Amino acid sequence: MKFEALSREFYQKPTLELSSNLIGTYLVHEHSSGTLAVKIVEVEAYLGAVDRAAHSFGNRRTKRTEVMFGGAGSVYMYQMHRQVLMNVVSGPEGTPEAILIRAGEPILGESLMQEFRDGRKKLEWTNGPGKLSKALDVSMEYYGHKWWEQPLYIAKGESVQSIETGPRVGIGNSLEAVHYPYRFFEKDNPYVSKFRP
Repeated sequence: MKFEALSREFYQKPTLELSSNLIGTYLVHEHSSGTLAVKIVEVEAYLGAVDRAAHSFGNRRTKRTEVMFGGAGSVYMYQMHRQVLMNVVSGPEGTPEAILIRAGEPILGESLMQEFRDGRKKLEWTNGPGKLSKALDVSMEYYGHKWWEQPLYIAKGESVQSIETGPRVGIGNSLEAVHYPYRFFEKDNPYVSKFRP
């Protein structure tokens, strides 16, 4: 299976539009043991300075959020509960917005994913953001990488029949931001994370 990385220009659009456009694309990791790929089926948008749920709310600029200020298409990685979470930086330079990749459907490299996920059931390999990073064996080393460059990149995928939206997950202390419909997911895809608030 051959993958074609999406260009830098693909990321030059408003964050919510980009979020929807990411559904159905392929997330590819050319690992030393073989190529791994999933179809992206769920993402969450975080609108930076005006979004209480975003790490960069109020234009908070720290060592962790620095890459978010550099313009669209960079890889923003962070750790939570010992898990690594992958994000697509979005928005123009100086506007720290990002899109969390929440879940994917395995496309290629399933035997490796099974190994990296310790033999768990297939439906549990990639149905959450931390699980996804483990299944693809992606680490914090990719912080600041560009999503159009190998070996970790987003590639042209397939059209999705129906995309739904809803509130984001795990942001209960974010006041009004709890209700924003900034989670995008492929309708009825079994790999969408179990959270459907």
